Amino acid sequence: RGGDPADFVALLPPEVSSRIFSDLDVESLCHAAVTCKGWHRVIESNDCLWRHHCLTVRAVCQREIDCDRGNGYSWKITLLRNYWKSKVKQEWLSGKYSNVSSQNSLPEKSMYPMDVETWGEILEAELER
Repeated sequence: RGGDPADFVALLPPEVSSRIFSDLDVESLCHAAVTCKGWHRVIESNDCLWRHHCLTVRAVCQREIDCDRGNGYSWKITLLRNYWKSKVKQEWLSGKYSNVSSQNSLPEKSMYPMDVETWGEILEAELER
């Protein structure tokens, strides 16, 4: 096959390249997708890569993921719409911010636009502590 000899995606069978990419975390996968056109094509077209990460995020954002999938969003778009929200929501639900004395003591990434239902889940968890 053609392509840059340093580009393993062009040299390996697609299933092998996909297996290699499947070991990347979400942020690394997004960075890899913009490395070159060949990598972009393989990563963007592989729904399984995005599905795996999306199902992991679903552990924290089940309602949000199910709603987005029900509205016809792809696995990738669903993941991108909910990834950072899941990180912030998990920190709130775990009680990381339970004893914060003021807004100035909150870390920079402690907030994310969330709907009423999500804040309700967080407040319920806080009341149960």
